[in-house]
Amino acid sequence: FFKSNILPDRINELQAIDYVINQMNPQKVVTLPKNVHVEGGDVMPWNDFLFVGTYTASDYPNQITARTNKFAVDYLTVKFPNKIVKAFELRKSTNPKENALHLDCCFQPVGKDKAIIHKNGFLNEADYQFLIDLFEPQNVFEITKDEMFNMNSNVFSISEKVVVSENNFTRLNHWLKEKGFTVEAIPYAEIAKQEGLLRCSTLPLERERQ
Repeated sequence: FFKSNILPDRINELQAIDYVINQMNPQKVVTLPKNVHVEGGDVMPWNDFLFVGTYTASDYPNQITARTNKFAVDYLTVKFPNKIVKAFELRKSTNPKENALHLDCCFQPVGKDKAIIHKNGFLNEADYQFLIDLFEPQNVFEITKDEMFNMNSNVFSISEKVVVSENNFTRLNHWLKEKGFTVEAIPYAEIAKQEGLLRCSTLPLERERQ
């Protein structure tokens, strides 16, 4: 479990799960170096990869929507030598319909080989193309600007075949069902107004091995 260095305005959030952290083996609780800034929405393990959303421009300290820095990418690369750490530069903007707050706001792997992607969330088109080539076009669901704003990529996978989604994600939910997923659709739209949704409000700590 990694205790990250997050925005000062969010630091009290850790207190809400202190009782959970206190039940963990202390040797498995990692406190990151002070210069390493990272938030969970920017980190995605997937097979041999560890995908990381970041923002490395010189104005990082002044970008309130930039949450994961280059030191985090370097730290994770060293910490997980057996993973391919792939960093993606995210587009930051004061316009909420242009801004990718975290990686899971514009990208989400689903199941073994499917993905949800919004092209404009990536600052560099090469990063977007990397994902298209990796997952292959027929396995990718591309969301619109409005769908990104409404957090269509911020669904939560319970397993490789079961996805918890929002009731109003009609187009996405139809696609997921066509691809063989069980979709548990729930009313959660109001949460999206805070630029987060299902993946942002869940913290799985254990999974049953299948």
